[in-house]
Amino acid sequence: MSALQSKRILLIIGGGIAAYKSLDLIRRLRERGAKVRCVMTHAAQQFVTPLAAGALSADHVFTDLFDRQDEQDVGHIRLARECDAIVVAPATADLMAKLAGGLANDLASAVLLATDRPVLMAPAMNPKMWSHAATKRNRATLAKDGVRFVGPGKGEMAESGEAGEGRMSEPVEIADAVAALLAPPAGPLAGRRIVVTSGPTHEPLDPIRYIANRSSGKQGHAIAAALAKLGADVRLVSGPVSIADPAGVTTIHVESARQMLAAVQSELPADAGIFVAAVADWRPAVEVGEKIKKRAGEAPPAVEMIENPDILATIGHGQSRPWLVVGFAAETENLIDNAAAKLKRKGADFIVANDVSHDSGVNARGVMGGDRNRVKIVSKDGIHEWPEMSKTEVAERLAALVAERLRTITV
Repeated sequence: MSALQSKRILLIIGGGIAAYKSLDLIRRLRERGAKVRCVMTHAAQQFVTPLAAGALSADHVFTDLFDRQDEQDVGHIRLARECDAIVVAPATADLMAKLAGGLANDLASAVLLATDRPVLMAPAMNPKMWSHAATKRNRATLAKDGVRFVGPGKGEMAESGEAGEGRMSEPVEIADAVAALLAPPAGPLAGRRIVVTSGPTHEPLDPIRYIANRSSGKQGHAIAAALAKLGADVRLVSGPVSIADPAGVTTIHVESARQMLAAVQSELPADAGIFVAAVADWRPAVEVGEKIKKRAGEAPPAVEMIENPDILATIGHGQSRPWLVVGFAAETENLIDNAAAKLKRKGADFIVANDVSHDSGVNARGVMGGDRNRVKIVSKDGIHEWPEMSKTEVAERLAALVAERLRTITV
């Protein structure tokens, strides 16, 4: 599978004659399975049109920092974060200077200053501009800040009689550099496939109402991201949440418990399954096709409930059981007793137990929806209590534990 499969690439097209190559670059990236979204500077639009870039990327092209529609929800911040990497091609001397100096007076420079994603620049300019002391200083500054570069190469320039170093790398070379930038790290989980569930499930009552819980998905998404950082091929099956998909993770969106189970089973076999989602235990026996109306003088309708499939138990005792199965127990009372019973009943290797009551002492509103957690690891080897920490720290520690457990398993 290509290293760019399902990766989200934000392509910033700078203003220069090499901008015509950016259209071929879009095609090359999409051939490898990447999803491409484009930002074009005002100067870039003098060489290629947003219509052409949009047609090739099959997405909206962003051009204006002050576009009322795109910026109504601070669009430049979304662009900066809702991607796996940013590619600047062509990277003009002006764009390099802006980022090196911390300027943000247009959409492209604002996105570059606001991002925390890897940035790859493909410089393209006249050889005299490339060799200028100012450009050299800017490149050195950007490299020190973590920006990666591909090219420029040597060759004839667009200007008659001009040749030298400054020619933008070919689209295939840039696509190769993006793939290398996003290649999975050789971490302890490299080559491991791990399925993670996250968030709540929504069980429909009628076309506009559903039964759900307070799960935000923060812990599950953080675990998926932490596993990916250790090199795992992570398949995140997420219920309805309001947070962004973690970068470097393949995310499958579902609504109900039955959809979540089907999605998990479709991703097996796997080396490990981490079942974090707060799956609804029951669902209405009948989903009404029309909105249930409130009628004056009538009692509310009775709702018969039936049990949802138990995803953890189904996988934990199934024929396609991963080598390592981890469950979560969100309890409001008798935490250890309930977690120990769940460990045996559901075929898990260990249970991550946390107190989600409002008086748990972790968050004012309890663990669900908060940013901190305090868990206990319950297994046949005993109980290990972890101190209170952020959900990101819990995720990183759990990912390290998963890596260690998988290392000791002989297949």
